[in-house]
Amino acid sequence: MRRFIAMLVILGSAALGATAVPTAHSAPRAGEWQDYTHPSLQFGFTYPSDVFRPDPGANLDNGLALLSTDGRARLLIGAFDNDESTSLDDYRKLILDKSYKDATFDYAPVRKSWFILSGERNGWMFYERVHLTCEGRRITSWAMVYPVAERGYYDRIVERIAPTFRPSQGAAAGC
Repeated sequence: MRRFIAMLVILGSAALGATAVPTAHSAPRAGEWQDYTHPSLQFGFTYPSDVFRPDPGANLDNGLALLSTDGRARLLIGAFDNDESTSLDDYRKLILDKSYKDATFDYAPVRKSWFILSGERNGWMFYERVHLTCEGRRITSWAMVYPVAERGYYDRIVERIAPTFRPSQGAAAGC
C-alpha cells in the first residue's frame, strides 16, 4: 500500500499543502480528448490531452500522472494490489488522514465498493474516486487537484472524465 500512498502524495503535498491561494487566469480549452488504458491492469479513463500532459517528474509503475500545460492542475490515475486486504472504509480513513486532513468536503458518497472525496483545502479543489475491485484484491483510483479560482473550468473537466473511468476488473486485468 505504501506504493500508492506515495502516488497520492504527488497530488496531496504539491497542491493541497500550499498556503497561497492561486489567482485566476485564462484557463486552457479542453477540446482534444484521449483515452488511456493501463496495458496490464486494464484501468483507464479519457482525459483532455490539450489540457494535461504526462508529468515528467512522476515515475509511476502502475499509473499515469498528468500535469496541466500551465502546471497549475494535476490529474492522476493508478492501481495497486491490496496485499494487506485493507477494507474500503479503512482505506478511506487513511486517505482522509494522509491527503485531506483539515479539508472541507462538498461531496463524499460511499457505496459498497467505491467512494468519492471532493472538496477544498488551502485554496485548492480536489476530486478523488476510489474503487475496490477484483473481489477486494485491487484498489484503483483517479484524482484531480486544481486551483479554487479555476473551479468553474476544472469542475467541467472532472464531470466529463468521471463517467469514462474504468477500474481494474475481469480476467484481462489479472483479477
